[in-house]
Amino acid sequence: MTWYTLLVLAVAVERLAELVVARRNAAWTRARDGVEHGRGHYPVMVVLHTGLLAGCLLEPLLANRPFLPALGWPALALALLAQALRWWCITTLGPYWNTRVIVVPGARLVGAGPYRLLRHPNYVAVVVEGAALPLVHSAWLTATVFTLANAVLLTVRIRCENAALTTHAVPA
Repeated sequence: MTWYTLLVLAVAVERLAELVVARRNAAWTRARDGVEHGRGHYPVMVVLHTGLLAGCLLEPLLANRPFLPALGWPALALALLAQALRWWCITTLGPYWNTRVIVVPGARLVGAGPYRLLRHPNYVAVVVEGAALPLVHSAWLTATVFTLANAVLLTVRIRCENAALTTHAVPA
């Protein structure tokens, strides 16, 4: 459990780093008349993602979940791949990447990196991580609850993002 705790704490630190990047990028986009959309769902997203990390730590302890190598090692590989994809998205979007939906009117849609292949590759990373990270230490309940709640949130989030991009951005 010690190594798993360190993994979850490392993901928490990574999330804090994301917030630092997001704040810097929000200032950059707002300085260019960026328009924010979807403020109402943002607090729900914060609670959900915080709950994921808490559940990852609490469920194995409270429910005495074991580390199962046949599940844990592949789940760890997927969780690490999700992190790599997330940072590929962040670096590809540069100052346009944010945890909020802020669009600079007239900006071109990004069609490089993972965005050549998918419209919302960052959400692939979120989905994979949300299932894989808890399963590293057999926290199947956390993985299930997060995945279901996240599906609802992503439905709202992707609609919001698509509407914002359609309204303000220029196709790549």
